[in-house]
Amino acid sequence: MAEIITMPRLSDTMTEGKVSKWHKKVGDTVSEGDILAEIETDKAVQDFESEFEGTLLYIGTNEGEGAPVDSILAIVGKAGEDVSSLISGGGSAESVQNENNESSSEEVVESSSNVEIPDNVEVITMPRLSDTMTEGKVAKWHKQVGDSVNEGDILAEIETDKAVQDFESEFEGTLLYIGTKEDESAPVDSILAIIGEAGTDVSAIVAGGGSSTVSNKEAKSESVNKEEVKETAQKQDSSTNSGGRVFISPLAKKLAEDKGIDINSVKGSGENGRIIKKDIESYKPSAVESKVVENKPVQVLAPIIQGVDSETPNSQMRNIIAKRLAESKFTAPHYYLMIEVNMDNAIASRKLINAMPDTKVSFNDLVIKASAMALRKHSQINSSWAGDKIVHHGNVNIGVAVAIPDGLVVPVLKNTDFMSLTEISASVKDMAGRAKGKGLKADEMSGSTFSISNLGMFGIESFTSIINQPNSCILSVGGIIEKPIVKDGQIVVGNTMKLSLACDHRVVDGATGAQFLQTLKNYIENPVNMLA
Repeated sequence: MAEIITMPRLSDTMTEGKVSKWHKKVGDTVSEGDILAEIETDKAVQDFESEFEGTLLYIGTNEGEGAPVDSILAIVGKAGEDVSSLISGGGSAESVQNENNESSSEEVVESSSNVEIPDNVEVITMPRLSDTMTEGKVAKWHKQVGDSVNEGDILAEIETDKAVQDFESEFEGTLLYIGTKEDESAPVDSILAIIGEAGTDVSAIVAGGGSSTVSNKEAKSESVNKEEVKETAQKQDSSTNSGGRVFISPLAKKLAEDKGIDINSVKGSGENGRIIKKDIESYKPSAVESKVVENKPVQVLAPIIQGVDSETPNSQMRNIIAKRLAESKFTAPHYYLMIEVNMDNAIASRKLINAMPDTKVSFNDLVIKASAMALRKHSQINSSWAGDKIVHHGNVNIGVAVAIPDGLVVPVLKNTDFMSLTEISASVKDMAGRAKGKGLKADEMSGSTFSISNLGMFGIESFTSIINQPNSCILSVGGIIEKPIVKDGQIVVGNTMKLSLACDHRVVDGATGAQFLQTLKNYIENPVNMLA
């Protein structure tokens, strides 16, 4: 019996997904676990695996097209099985396509241009790379008008809500037109570029706004042909020094070059061992390779010249950070609770832990673990304001603020209360490193229930933070200060650390926040209690 596969919800804010690439075409055999397609979510491209076995009978969303969550993505069943009733009965995918076709036709008529795009020309529009994205900014073009373009080549770098993403071409030909210049923004679905046969006049297409009258049937046929071309191209990819072949996708190859990763040392998880994007993102380099990555030049802002003012245009990330922090500050009534923690026992415990082989735990890791355990005892802190109700989260997911050259991102440790100190340490290092390389996936930056910001390593003694909504609290961690303290009635030299808890008063009352801090203090001052 045929199985309907719907567009998955791959993040908590995702309302629609875009198929960036199909790994199977109609008629292909599909096994459970095979990569069916690569789907663009809010902030990343993710591989989508099949849960069923059979033959791919129907594709509901073509490459480069988007569709709502839960609409028909594909149908898998027995070869030759009639699925027309499922397609018409499911309605979602087909009706969306029909509505899009009708809408597109109406727009072409209304524009009075009625331009039919030739078969040898492809119009590329500004992609919607997140659910809140209404416009995109081109950070850099990798191709110029007149350049040859192959399928999989990086056309441009596009700034989205929280990151700059490489944008691959799905077509081959010559770059005939660029619709958005570097450092300029354009609305989603407006003309980004046009690719076609060299010398083709595209002025009428530009004037008509890029509306296409090409049928879905032609698009599907073209997609199948291009899939065959791409499979052939992939088999002709770079070779190893020993003469063997290294099968790697163009995007993965570009990421490897940027990160300084030797592709010969990467194990591919794609079909036939092909190296794909996630293999490069999850690759852990050796100590020598790490130094190469860490020593890569970081973004340098405009130089300061005495007596001369300069300007740096805001990135999309900076604009979104400004918007969301302003909304949080002025919609959530903040108040702050501060406490000082004795770190003598924590320093001694960390020294013992790090004496074990292959173990290196930071003070921040201890704070994260203690916070997770304290959240389990004070569920009101692990809650969110939702208008007419308060949502009490069943999982403890802690977001850890990470500074990157152009702003701030908050990777999330899922189910932190079930993680050991060494697991927390490894995860924080991994995600912080990938955050700085813009390699975090969408689901790694969503779903937090509590956040932690640590500026102690910069010598900051204490500070307050703005709540990362929809969280109701954020913990600010200062540096460890050596100073005189009173212990057992005597003045001695001790080590202290200041913590500040910003709370949303709509959710967390003062006494609740204070009780949480007392529990947190007990765990940090007596790390052995975290083992109980």
